[in-house]
Parts: sequence; C-alpha cells; structure tokens
Amino acid sequence: MYTGLLHAHSGFRWLVLIVLVVAIVLSVYGWTKRAEWTKSGKTTSLILMILMDIQFLIGLVLYVFLSPMTKAAFNDFGAAMKNATLRFYVVEHILMMVIALALVHIGRSRTKKDIVGWKKHRAAVIFYTISLLVILMAIPWDRPLF
Repeated sequence: MYTGLLHAHSGFRWLVLIVLVVAIVLSVYGWTKRAEWTKSGKTTSLILMILMDIQFLIGLVLYVFLSPMTKAAFNDFGAAMKNATLRFYVVEHILMMVIALALVHIGRSRTKKDIVGWKKHRAAVIFYTISLLVILMAIPWDRPLF
C-alpha cells in the first residue's frame, strides 16, 4: 500500500503542476488584457484547488501512517534533524506544501471577492505563482518521477 500511494503521490504532482501552470497562464492573460473573471477562470481555479487538496491528503496519509522515513524520524527526532534527507521529508517538505496549499486557497478565495475582474486575475497570478515556486522548491527531485 505504501509503494502504491507513494507512486500515486509522485505521479499526481504532474497533474497538479500542469493545472497550476494553466491557471497562471490564463490569469496572466486576463490580467494583461484587463479581462473579466470568466467561467474558465472559476473552473480552472476550482480544479486546481481540488487537485491540491487530493495531493495533500495522499501526502498526509503517507506522512502520518505509512512512511518508514517519518516513523524513523519520530523515533529519534533529534537525530533526524541532523540528517538532511530525513529533515527534508519530515519538516521541510510538508511545511512548504502546507504553505503552497494555503496560497492556492487564498488565491481562489480572493477571486471570489466582489472586485473588478482583472484584479481577480492579478490576485490569482500572485498567489498561484508564489505557490508554484514553493512547490518547485519542495518537490524531492531526486525521487522517481512516477
């Protein structure tokens, strides 16, 4: 079960990244054209938020219940903090991903406010781009891609 969920979590990241980049591109276009916030923007941001939530839940199940790394780290947390690999998975990865998830939720929330359409695009660009940068820093690129 651990291996299957780990592969799902690793593979699912590509879907999240693709939708996140699409959302950013659509919002940059809408912002530069000073366009209204349309159904495509709403749909893309909703799909992005759902995918991020699913990815986070898979990661949380791995982190709390299944990962041998987190189990080993929590047995001796002091030693884990001295090990760069364990520290990355136990502290840095999850912390940065929670921040990225929060940024996507904040960005989506800002687009639901009663403001001018192009300002919704601007908010989406800002929050989604910061989220993308955080995600790219938090992805363990040395792990298998799928």
